[in-house]
Amino acid sequence: MTAPAREKWNMRPITPAVGMEVSGVDVSRIDRSEAEALAQIFYDNSALLIRGQELTPEVLVRFSRFLGDLDEAPVNEGGKTAVEGFPEIYVISNIVGGNGEPVGSLGAGEASWHTDMSYLERPPKASMLYSVEIPPAGGNTWLAGMYAALEAMPADMHREVEGRRIKHDGTFNSAGLLRKGLVESNDPMTSPGAFHPIICRHADTGRDVLYLASRRNAYVDGLTLERSEQLLDELWAFATQPQFAYAHEWRVGDLLMWDNRSTLHRRDPFEVTARRYMLRTQFECEAPPRATLSEAA
Repeated sequence: MTAPAREKWNMRPITPAVGMEVSGVDVSRIDRSEAEALAQIFYDNSALLIRGQELTPEVLVRFSRFLGDLDEAPVNEGGKTAVEGFPEIYVISNIVGGNGEPVGSLGAGEASWHTDMSYLERPPKASMLYSVEIPPAGGNTWLAGMYAALEAMPADMHREVEGRRIKHDGTFNSAGLLRKGLVESNDPMTSPGAFHPIICRHADTGRDVLYLASRRNAYVDGLTLERSEQLLDELWAFATQPQFAYAHEWRVGDLLMWDNRSTLHRRDPFEVTARRYMLRTQFECEAPPRATLSEAA
């Protein structure tokens, strides 16, 4: 980190397992070298929180591009893609527009534990979420640190998952809604999705990390469906324990980043009549999730 940035910023660990809050940052005025310093803090802690920002879509995209190449926003369940003029920005909202159609995706319900778009061969490596409008209660975003979960994993569980892969289901999104263009399937053996190692070597930190995603329709390659279901239930119950988790209570102007390769995240529901409007960017992954060096040998 550069000396000027070190002098201007205050850093506070959010929990022992995941996250760092950095204050004294004005994202609209940041330069590339400061953005690179923030990126290093981010990768070291799997999540980064910067509060009190006032960002236009243009500034959000500019800052995001300092940190990496961006994916275009996916098509949501209503067929809408992105903010007009900014194909990189995905709207997460329950607000209904004047035409009676949702302006964004994921509604007001609960979103289960997941990593973003892990059903792809090359899932986005990180996500950045900016709060424009929030409900008076509910809608908290939870993060769970997968470095800490792997380090604390019992030896017998570690032996069973080492060298194995999970299929990450592509049928439903994290709110349980069918993805556009797909046919509903509840069979983990045949549902669409990509296989990724359960224990990965993180491309930016070089550390081994537990890599999970949505529980629904997941399947452990090479096991019977019954044993796969048992093992996956055990894994999710272990990895999402309170000692690995953080609940983020949103304020307007919060900018929260999480590393999809080293965290799980989910969302609490909120009152359907309340309004929530969030803007998300995501960062391209240069390569598919890789197994650890010992597994690849």
